[in-house]
Amino acid sequence: MVLVWLILIPLIAGILAWIAARTSDRAPRWICLLAMAADLAIALTFWLTHSFQTAPLGVAQWSQEVNWEWIPQFGIRFHLALDGLSLTLLLLTFFLGVMSVLTSWTEIRQHVGFFHFNLMWVLAGVTGVFLAVDLFLFYLFWELMLVPMYFLIAIWGHERRVYASLKFFLFTQLSGLLMLAAILGLAILHQHATGSWSFDYQALLGLAIVPSTATWLMLGFVVAFAVKLPAFPVHTWLPDAHTEAPTAGSLILAGLLLKTGAYGFIRFVLPIFPDAARQLAPTLMTLGVVGIIYGAILAMGQNDLKRLVAYTSVSHMGFVLVGIFAGNSIALQGAVIQMVSHGISTGALFIMAGALQQRMHTRELARMGGLWDTIPNLSGAGLAFVMASVGLPGLGDFVGEFLVLLGTYKTSIFLTSLASLGMVASALYGLRLVRRAFYGPNAHHWQLHDLYVREWLIIAPMLACLVWIGVYPQPLLNTFRPVLSSIQQQATLPLAATR
Repeated sequence: MVLVWLILIPLIAGILAWIAARTSDRAPRWICLLAMAADLAIALTFWLTHSFQTAPLGVAQWSQEVNWEWIPQFGIRFHLALDGLSLTLLLLTFFLGVMSVLTSWTEIRQHVGFFHFNLMWVLAGVTGVFLAVDLFLFYLFWELMLVPMYFLIAIWGHERRVYASLKFFLFTQLSGLLMLAAILGLAILHQHATGSWSFDYQALLGLAIVPSTATWLMLGFVVAFAVKLPAFPVHTWLPDAHTEAPTAGSLILAGLLLKTGAYGFIRFVLPIFPDAARQLAPTLMTLGVVGIIYGAILAMGQNDLKRLVAYTSVSHMGFVLVGIFAGNSIALQGAVIQMVSHGISTGALFIMAGALQQRMHTRELARMGGLWDTIPNLSGAGLAFVMASVGLPGLGDFVGEFLVLLGTYKTSIFLTSLASLGMVASALYGLRLVRRAFYGPNAHHWQLHDLYVREWLIIAPMLACLVWIGVYPQPLLNTFRPVLSSIQQQATLPLAATR
């Protein structure tokens, strides 16, 4: 039942927080903080007490599993399962869940109970996505993430929140419907082949599909996951959503919702459609490289701090897309490391942006400058997270990007060279951000309060995690490497002849 409780805890906490808000604004915050801390403790305990092994070809190796009948006439089961990949992303989910509650502690003052209800339910949806191995159940959790995040942006967002939330909703909902059609197509093919309905991941892994049909079905998944990643050119919802969302919303978007798209590529597209994925891999890698360069260039031209950080996400997630489809284990491991590191470093940058906006009531870089003189601790933390985001050696993002480039080099020297330019561009926008926000004269005579104790409790663990991943990533690699090895064997993506 531990997997069920990982989902139930935030669901119940959200309801209790909404009810408790009638008596106190502090109660919802404490309820949700304790709920996320409990989930994080369960996941950490599981991580420290279990080992993960490579499964035989075509067999999923689950360390924990719940498999109940749900709608038997259509072969739909309540099937949750945990392996090293899903556990890694659950650790990230609950860690950032704790940070999202802490960062909204003083920012959210209206409808506090309903805010925490939506926050907990979107986190429950993310948890379900990383655990569900029945594709119908996976789709339900995929949709569960959508509505609460829509409310988080539409109600507690900034000036253009209605436009941003509608754009986010339409992009995600329409692409999700394509994925639903593809899931139903797989179930129908299974029924024709075996005489029984099934949405089960393991059953669909061995399904023989005509190549042309496999390509069309795979595209339904690819569009949904590419939108959520987001990949160029279906990324346009992201800058608006990030810019207008409250700080906790931006943190969850950057740190977790984008990772569900990458997770979908790894968990479903590669092993279920190996031949079709092999054919589409060069195109997706090219789109990933375009996203790396495009996102970095647009980030350099932004004056809004949150919008700048949003475009860096487009660039960083381009590395993830390239690593997933590079066709070798080194790049795939780098993609997962990049997912975790990006979730922490970019999430921290959005927290920094939110802290500055609370103090200065602006996100415009043109109105900043000289902040190191008045808030040296916050400025120093901002500098550290910027350096992590641009790939400074010794911090987590460097490990992920380096492994992606190293693995991609074996596949395509040309694409690797272009992707490397994105790292150069990231240094340029990082230095521009630091110079305009923290250095130079304090021309606007800002007198601001430096970091509070609560903010130290957010920043210190996030920075410690980035240093740990950058210096000693082996424990994390040991967690998800076996399952990636199994997926790699199932996908059998050969090296592309594009040297």
